[in-house]
Amino acid sequence: MKNALFLFLFVNLIISSSKCEILMKNSTDEPTTVQQIFERVRAHEFNPLNEENSLTIDRKLNVDGIADLNNDDWRVRLLAVRDLVTEGIAKVGEIAKGLVDISIDVRQISAMTLGILNAKSAINALEHVVRTDDNTMVRSQAVIALGQLESKESLSLLREKLKEDSSRDVRHQCELAIYQIENQMGVTNKQLAAFLSLDKSTFETAKKGLVAPDFVLEDTEGKEWQLSLFRNKKWVILIWVFADWCPVCHSEFHDLMKKREEFNKAAVQVFTLEIHDKYRGRVMVGKELEPSYWFSKESFKEAYTKQIWWPHLLDRAGKNAAIYGADPLAFSVHAEYINRPTTVIIDPQGMVRYIYNGTFWGDRPTIEQTLKMIENEDFTFEHAQRRKDKKYD
Repeated sequence: MKNALFLFLFVNLIISSSKCEILMKNSTDEPTTVQQIFERVRAHEFNPLNEENSLTIDRKLNVDGIADLNNDDWRVRLLAVRDLVTEGIAKVGEIAKGLVDISIDVRQISAMTLGILNAKSAINALEHVVRTDDNTMVRSQAVIALGQLESKESLSLLREKLKEDSSRDVRHQCELAIYQIENQMGVTNKQLAAFLSLDKSTFETAKKGLVAPDFVLEDTEGKEWQLSLFRNKKWVILIWVFADWCPVCHSEFHDLMKKREEFNKAAVQVFTLEIHDKYRGRVMVGKELEPSYWFSKESFKEAYTKQIWWPHLLDRAGKNAAIYGADPLAFSVHAEYINRPTTVIIDPQGMVRYIYNGTFWGDRPTIEQTLKMIENEDFTFEHAQRRKDKKYD
């Protein structure tokens, strides 16, 4: 009992310290209240969603993705979540009011924040969103939050929606949330601490020709990996993937599994990174349930557990993604805001040689192309379908 109490106090001390640190780092920001944060979100002109609310559409090109690498939709979303989380559990009532806001972006961000805060008092309000909100994105985020909250009382609703919701994407989130609740794998304190410690002064600071910013990140088994330990030893590839529902990501995983010996021969260390908490990361690598995917009839769970040879890292809150321009919450893909598809290559001296930030869900080099770039030291790849508009140049 004493050990449990000590652990509880220790974790809360870390979270409190993180909160103080982020408040100091952002002391020059405009003062914020929950309503001011909501107003900032309402005032921003986000790129629109398609009719199914499942893909972001570039407002000028009218195609999925965002061509403008300077677009700051992701930054507005991410900092709004950080600021709401910083307001903390004492403001849950005010944050929950955002679930019925006229703005779909306020509603989505509110649901996301309540999940991160483990705000169990908001369960009824989140259930109301799942039942009644007409926006797929918002319903999906509320389902995700109920899973994070381990809301057993919501299981009957989630099972109902798994069968009956009009959106395939919402149904998928229900399947994941049900398993998460049943197996008590809710949101972690590390997820909360990561959002509290987001520092916008670090965003997009990694540059080609400079030493790669160091990190220490956990894999899906809890083992820590430090980037700088590979200096003077190996090339390093960082590949930010979206989530378990991404067919392109699974294709990349299969290519990586096939090319293990080639990467070893070239002395290359590969890391895939995901901007989710531990449960979702474990789903991605086949260590929990295997959802019913619409893009594959074949099981990959057994292959993944036996053949994934590289570490899959948990980049909680997208702290490191933001540093490299793999912008967290950049795109809506399958009704979840995710990171900009990004591949980074770091040479054995620790220098960043290549940063490729994609403009839509399929825009980046293949695994084979990435390996060839290292072998030839030719870092000039650009996807043939990359979204472009002269107005953004």
